[in-house]
Amino acid sequence: MALVRTLIERDSEYAQPALTQGLRDLYDGDLHFPTGFAQRPYIIANFVCTLDGVSSFKVKGRSGGSTISGSDPADRFIMGLLRASVDAIMVGAGTVHDVSPEGLWIPEYTYPDAKHLFMDYRLKVRHKPSYPLVVVVSGSGRLELERAIFRTPEVRTVVLTTLAGQSELAKAGAARLGSVEIHALDALDTAGSIDPLLMMQFLRSHFGVEILLHEGGPTLFGKFLAAGATDELFLTLSPQIAGRGEHTTRPGIVQGVEFGPNLAPWFRLLSAKSKGEYLYLRYDRIRVRQSMA
Repeated sequence: MALVRTLIERDSEYAQPALTQGLRDLYDGDLHFPTGFAQRPYIIANFVCTLDGVSSFKVKGRSGGSTISGSDPADRFIMGLLRASVDAIMVGAGTVHDVSPEGLWIPEYTYPDAKHLFMDYRLKVRHKPSYPLVVVVSGSGRLELERAIFRTPEVRTVVLTTLAGQSELAKAGAARLGSVEIHALDALDTAGSIDPLLMMQFLRSHFGVEILLHEGGPTLFGKFLAAGATDELFLTLSPQIAGRGEHTTRPGIVQGVEFGPNLAPWFRLLSAKSKGEYLYLRYDRIRVRQSMA
């Protein structure tokens, strides 16, 4: 029985199915991705936002995406399906700290009912390891290392940081975490920002990452979008309005960068699915846009 209903589908150029039958039934369709590029992975992003574009309430204990989505089962299934499809998942330090300390970036954590379907798909169709690589980006290296994502042996986690961040993590005892690797990359500025393209080239060359899922947060995603390092966007539109006060910080899916009219990225709608009042949208980025004049 389908969890969602397909309204629009433009992913029809592939003759062979990519998903197993059980996943196709739940998703009401198939799901294909290109194989990636020579120098960097193919990058898909996944977000949920309210009708007025808020992606986080920024309230302690209620800042994660599940508060925006209302823990909608179909949204959680799609998140799990995307995680099951990729080589690696990237999150920023803020996103890690916004979720439960027990949070794991693995397919069945978001939708346990499809655990065996996800695993069968990864192993037998995608021919990938049981779980995707988890990539945590933290220029400062200030991470809560007692969290489950750093202490679950079967989940391999890579922290991309700076030399200063590497020193901070060493002092915190990161070397004792058997499933965690720390890699220092050059910082772009004194704030500890790391070039998105440098991160992508590193993951492609050192870990063979062909498809990467970007799960935010909005500041890190904004940097990737500005660098042209985003190929697709999956967006769940949640049927609520959060609002913004004069002194309220409630980010959208992009934070910390802005684009002028001539540089703002455009996207093409690939598919639209629905369940109840929710919409589940998939876009790919338009690299060269024709003038509408």
